[in-house]
Amino acid sequence: MRQVLRQATRLGALMMMVLVAACGGPTLPPATTVSYDPSPDYFIGPLDTLSIFVWRNPELSQSVPVRPDGRISIPLVQDLAAAGKTPTQLASDIEGQLKKFVQDPIVTVIVTSFNGPYSRQVRVVGEAAHPQAIAYRDNMTLLDVMIASGGLTLYASGNRSTIVRTVGDKETSFRVRIADLIKDGDVSANVQMLPGDVLIIPQAWF
Repeated sequence: MRQVLRQATRLGALMMMVLVAACGGPTLPPATTVSYDPSPDYFIGPLDTLSIFVWRNPELSQSVPVRPDGRISIPLVQDLAAAGKTPTQLASDIEGQLKKFVQDPIVTVIVTSFNGPYSRQVRVVGEAAHPQAIAYRDNMTLLDVMIASGGLTLYASGNRSTIVRTVGDKETSFRVRIADLIKDGDVSANVQMLPGDVLIIPQAWF
């Protein structure tokens, strides 16, 4: 419940930033001029789906979802923390738990459905066709995010949209021109997204 309240409070603050930014604000350069050095490792997040293979123990091998609390349960291992770990780290933890029951277990963890931790997601709210949290991918751009979220609704004010980005302890909002990008094909409006970004698309004023 506390986490839900914190998320709601932060979303309210982000919406206030959008109202302020609607009258003007900094812009981002086109995506081709921005570089980002992502982490080479994938970290498991809530709602990911994992395929867990235990060598020579098919009865222990299965596909499991990561619960919203970041934990998983498999035969002989209950409520094991998975979120925030790499697949290799989780496999090692499962081996440690299974050693109580299985001699020299060898475990492989494969992520088959990706969401990632919140810090590695791009969240889309407001007048997108399908507002959602999207797992960040290397070199993801605003166009990629709009394709994943189904574009704009009929009531969206795409050119008043804002990316809220946290750098260190500071949140900064940037104006983006989604309508110019997806309706007019203006590639200069396509900007680089970073993990943790929140894209807020306001409703048009009538």
